[in-house]
Amino acid sequence: MNGLALACMVLGALFFLAGTVGLLRFPDVHSRLHALTKADNVGLGFLLLGLALEAGSAAVAAKLFVTWCLVLLASASVSHVIARAALRRGVEPWQR
Repeated sequence: MNGLALACMVLGALFFLAGTVGLLRFPDVHSRLHALTKADNVGLGFLLLGLALEAGSAAVAAKLFVTWCLVLLASASVSHVIARAALRRGVEPWQR
């Protein structure tokens, strides 16, 4: 396995771990959504970059990039819907 690919995959896994910790530790829905969407999108980007480096084919790398773009769109849309539903139900953002 290529060292750069391995480093990208490990870095992606660390971002996924950070998003999971944010999900468990942050106080409200809005903060948790922020942690998940940011950390998981970056983590998936690094993970797919590592896989693209290992693939050795431009076609596979392009498919991985398209997959990442679709996940970016889907996660942004879903997090917006969840945040909007939380506000409609009266869940206020956390304040000190």
